[in-house]
Amino acid sequence: MTPSLSAWAVQAVGELPTLEAVAITKNMDFDLEARLGKHGLWIVYHWPNGIKTAFSTFFSAVGDLIPSQIKQEKDKITIILSSLEATYHLLMIPPTTNEPFLRWTTTLTCKVPLLVPFAPKDILNFTSYWKPLATGKLHTQQVGNRSGILFYSLTKPATGNVFYFQNLSSLNAYFEDTETTGGDLVGGNWPEIGFSLPPTDTQALTPNKPYVISDAIVSFSTDTLKTDREVCEHYLTQLANIYPAIKREEPVYHNWLDISDKGLTGLANHAGCWTFADGNHYLNAYVSDYDTPPEIMVQLAVLLPLIEYAEWSGEKSNEMIERLKAGLPAFYRKDMGTMVRWLPKLEKQLDHSEEQKKPNVMDSWYLYHPLMNLARLTQKGDKDAKDLLLKSIDYAIKVARAFDYQWPVFYQMETLKIIKAETAEGEGGELDVPGSYADLMIKMWEITKERKYLTEAKRAVKQLEGLGFKTFYQANNTAYGALALLKLFKNTGDKKYLKMSYVSLAGIFNNIQLWEMDYGHGKNFSTFFSVFPLKDAPYTAAYEEQEVYAALSEYMIEAQGLNILPAVRLLIAEFIKYIPSRIQAYYPPLLPKEMLSEEPKTGEIDPNLWVAIEDLQDGKEPSGQVGQEVYGAGVAFGIVPRQYFKLNSDLTIFIGYPVEKYKKKGSAAEFKIGGDARLSCRVVIEISNEHNYNCTATNANGEQLKIVSINRKRQEFRVNGSQNFIFKWSKTK
Repeated sequence: MTPSLSAWAVQAVGELPTLEAVAITKNMDFDLEARLGKHGLWIVYHWPNGIKTAFSTFFSAVGDLIPSQIKQEKDKITIILSSLEATYHLLMIPPTTNEPFLRWTTTLTCKVPLLVPFAPKDILNFTSYWKPLATGKLHTQQVGNRSGILFYSLTKPATGNVFYFQNLSSLNAYFEDTETTGGDLVGGNWPEIGFSLPPTDTQALTPNKPYVISDAIVSFSTDTLKTDREVCEHYLTQLANIYPAIKREEPVYHNWLDISDKGLTGLANHAGCWTFADGNHYLNAYVSDYDTPPEIMVQLAVLLPLIEYAEWSGEKSNEMIERLKAGLPAFYRKDMGTMVRWLPKLEKQLDHSEEQKKPNVMDSWYLYHPLMNLARLTQKGDKDAKDLLLKSIDYAIKVARAFDYQWPVFYQMETLKIIKAETAEGEGGELDVPGSYADLMIKMWEITKERKYLTEAKRAVKQLEGLGFKTFYQANNTAYGALALLKLFKNTGDKKYLKMSYVSLAGIFNNIQLWEMDYGHGKNFSTFFSVFPLKDAPYTAAYEEQEVYAALSEYMIEAQGLNILPAVRLLIAEFIKYIPSRIQAYYPPLLPKEMLSEEPKTGEIDPNLWVAIEDLQDGKEPSGQVGQEVYGAGVAFGIVPRQYFKLNSDLTIFIGYPVEKYKKKGSAAEFKIGGDARLSCRVVIEISNEHNYNCTATNANGEQLKIVSINRKRQEFRVNGSQNFIFKWSKTK
């Protein structure tokens, strides 16, 4: 069957077999050639079975390209072509043993103010005799502002897999000058797939200014991928393989000790954060949202990080913690035998404006999330939390069994009648809830030692099998699902659960933005390694980012001593490394007021309050459109206990990578950090008083690491991942 083609593809299909190769590179593993066509330069990859994949490095509508330079060197090929409208500079880096992937960068310099009303996709696949391949299997492609990734397999005939990454960071000048965005550019419909430039309507490119219009990295594999687990594991491996080659800026250090202090003060004292009802204080979900009743998730979402921070600080008592704990029992409904979402005393305030803003209507994930946090409190020795948890757990199990561990979106709590079955037609319900439910059940097993809870966890995660990337519905729940699956592997020895945890992790990393959005308002904050809260969300969200960070930090703790996929170690460590560098941007005092929404959906935004806004939007849009989320106030309190270590009353050390082991003796501390040995993180020493310190750091080989003084109260050095290092200090006179 001949696939349908656009006029552009028809022209390409017609000319490609006839084109002469202007450059050829071959070795035992790769067979590549560059072919010059009428409207562009093609890179053709020849598969071992004769199938061909062709990449268009650019598209010139005028065409009739004239070469001014074709230079082939050992490690790169440079080709410069001119047409009536522009000059095109192509740098192609063929695969090597150390970097087994193809790279090219195309830079356009136009001769006139140039509009780009149309740009085709840049990948076509052919049979051995140059006919368009009729079928291919697209595993995943870019959605919104997520990474510019396309991952697909050639299955008829069985050929292999292509992992394509478009480095959208390099295209920011194009996006800025044409007032376009980097969203939804990589994907397409078979057979015309890949990347295409966003079309320009009225904003032209500036003459004589160079613009990168393609910056691609492509990895090829002949592996046969038969199951969703194999597809997702391959995805993680390929992403980790190309990651060191991705253009990225080093994370910027921010003093989270200072941010935490400001956040505590703002949260405790700002009237817009609190509601008083029935003798207790409750946090609002959003600043100055007094119309919506208090929610159980909001209280616990802030309480847990606050407790972690207090434990790290050595506080014996904390008024805000006690205030939040005191209000929790009021969310228990004895007639239903469970904790409920809305404070029953104020439930009558619900305005029915949304499906969930009605009495006794439950969003499926929302039932289990507060119980998971009550379980965490129980594991910290909180007897009142344990009582609420044990009184609610039978209802939680009843709901799971009633839906056969396949949860809808909304249901009625008393009758369990389904109100909304699917997120969208044919998409199913909240597909990752089995994972968060399993997390709760495993915690119940750890608390009670009753195996029935472990059995419940196993039953639930059966519903995750075969979902692949569709496992991901909501980022934080998917992350806790990955953690639950890892624990099931540790408790049962069944490697199936470890592989399933990789599927959940692939869902998370498939919903990450691995590029900097340096246009419009995006110039004011970093986006590299941002995670989106939902599979189709147009913005990133503070609370979900913080929860994913916490869950993946715990995943690495649980994975110590296990032979897990190297790609997982690299990607989680890099995600953790970038979190403290990015999420300070959710705090309004660090953002220009002009980029904040003037009319948030809920409540108000106080630009001087150190409480996170919910949403960071595309650079063309104002942020904070949803509101200033009080339940995201735990961001800072979650970072400090995981990345900062107190050495004495004066010294605190920040480590960018996850710390797997920490041992302090006298004036020396030894750290074992995660990550990949090819990459590195920043280590910062904060000095809190007027004393001067002499500090030294050595790696596992005994080599001295260079420490740089930033100022009198701060020093720093870098250390490579996956190793031990020793830090020593002494006071100087």
